[in-house]
Amino acid sequence: MMQDELGTLAAFVAVAEARSFTRAAGRLGTSQSALSHRIRRLESRLGMRLLARTTRSVAPTEAGARLLETLGPAIADIRGQLAALTEDPARPSGTVRITSADHAAETILWPALHRLLPEYPDVAVQVDVENGLVDIVAAGYTAGIRLGGNVDKDMVAVPIGPPEPIAVVVSPTYLATHAAPVTPGDLAEHACINRWLPSLGGFPAWEFVGDGRVTRTRVSGRLAFNRPELTLEAAVAGHGLAYLLRSQCATMLASGQLIGVLDDWCPVLPGYHLYFPKSRQVTPALRVIVDALKYDR
Repeated sequence: MMQDELGTLAAFVAVAEARSFTRAAGRLGTSQSALSHRIRRLESRLGMRLLARTTRSVAPTEAGARLLETLGPAIADIRGQLAALTEDPARPSGTVRITSADHAAETILWPALHRLLPEYPDVAVQVDVENGLVDIVAAGYTAGIRLGGNVDKDMVAVPIGPPEPIAVVVSPTYLATHAAPVTPGDLAEHACINRWLPSLGGFPAWEFVGDGRVTRTRVSGRLAFNRPELTLEAAVAGHGLAYLLRSQCATMLASGQLIGVLDDWCPVLPGYHLYFPKSRQVTPALRVIVDALKYDR
């Protein structure tokens, strides 16, 4: 194996993750041409194409995707270990990459970062807002933020928010021409605003609790969104019933723009958690963010 093999593999990971030689070169502090030449030499040594290139895009081939699946987590772990060795605990530094659901990013993460970052000028944070489930190891994130029930068991999960009650909400305009549902089964007779989350199978069922058991109800309607704020706007406009966290629609409920239905059936979900792999070294930069976000029950 050549002396610079590890650097070349890291360069491949950077291009494959960024899907761009230009962005990867900027991240690595090298030129696009030098990076392209390095990848071509790697492909030549392996005897296979790892990246499919067009004038507009770069994407891993099937072989490249398999290599990225193995290398991505390994490279991220090596970088984390090196950062932990060289970082001064008294002066945290480095970049923390976080994937977060948008509601948590707006209501919990950003307020905490706003307070925290002036104290730590050497810490940088990159936030990717994504409501679907994300494999943070494969995608190269330092940590993720999701509701506690969506966090894998092999992760360290730190509570950063209170439990989140669910609310099924509808506008007075809609109820003026439709009878309010009494049980989850009644939703089959209503226009419902669905959640569009491909990583959760497309349209996740609405979960309810009744008679000591959990029921899952598939709903239908002409509208579906992957952003809760759009779902909320559509519900206020009278397009149907929406299934949201009560904290997402509390203002509209208080103002009377929305009315809660099926309250006795709505579950309370575990609150938002910050999570990261148990095997990952917690750098001082990540530690100050964990401490800033930690929820005291």
